[in-house]
Amino acid sequence: MNWQYRSVLIVLVLIFLGLQYRLWVGEGSWAEVRALKQQIAHQERQLDRLRQTNQALQIEVDSLKNDASAIEAKARNDLGLIKKDETYFQIVNEEGDKRD
Repeated sequence: MNWQYRSVLIVLVLIFLGLQYRLWVGEGSWAEVRALKQQIAHQERQLDRLRQTNQALQIEVDSLKNDASAIEAKARNDLGLIKKDETYFQIVNEEGDKRD
């Protein structure tokens, strides 16, 4: 082999190795693409959960805007409000207080 052929062969091998490096390790590598796909899947799952939460909250808001009994139920449950001449009873769960 003459020196020109060897130098061209060496340059081609170096180019090939450089391209292989980018494919396996560098920016845009298979590992990076796989990691980004996992992040996208995680973000999509989180987005689905947040959409469900938003939908439930929107239903609750609509209910509170349009239904007086929903407002009363919310006040009773969350704030412990009672009507005039009603007696309030609080039930204490003793099992939660016991320690084994």
